[in-house]
Amino acid sequence: MDENTYFEERLEEQIKWYDGKSVGHQNVYKRWKYAQVILSASIPFLVGYVADFSKIGFIIGVFGVFITCIEGILTIGKHHENWIEYRSICETLRHEKYMYLTRTGVYKGEEPFKHLVERVETVISQENVNWAALNYEKNKHNGGNKDD
Repeated sequence: MDENTYFEERLEEQIKWYDGKSVGHQNVYKRWKYAQVILSASIPFLVGYVADFSKIGFIIGVFGVFITCIEGILTIGKHHENWIEYRSICETLRHEKYMYLTRTGVYKGEEPFKHLVERVETVISQENVNWAALNYEKNKHNGGNKDD
């Protein structure tokens, strides 16, 4: 594979993929967190009206249930962790790309393209190993159910 093909079909595609996943997880995380903060902040305000309106106690209870559900969704989906992890990998790949293009660091020596491929593939491979390990642990704790 030549340099241009590697850049277009591998490096740029991986950067786009990790960037997109990072942005997606960030958006989901922030939306749920905003809802959680608004609901949490509403409870002390609503408590002041419990004596005046009989349904306020029920509403406060529903808000508490929603807050708990939101936290569960965020924990199970690992949106914050994925956002940070994918952003880190994306920025690492970008760093390698620009170091290579400017022929600085490890890329100023002999065979810079070889070093680029090795380093990029190591970053991608490590993320894949981490993903496989997390899914193995998850499946082990869920009784081997791979659909979870």
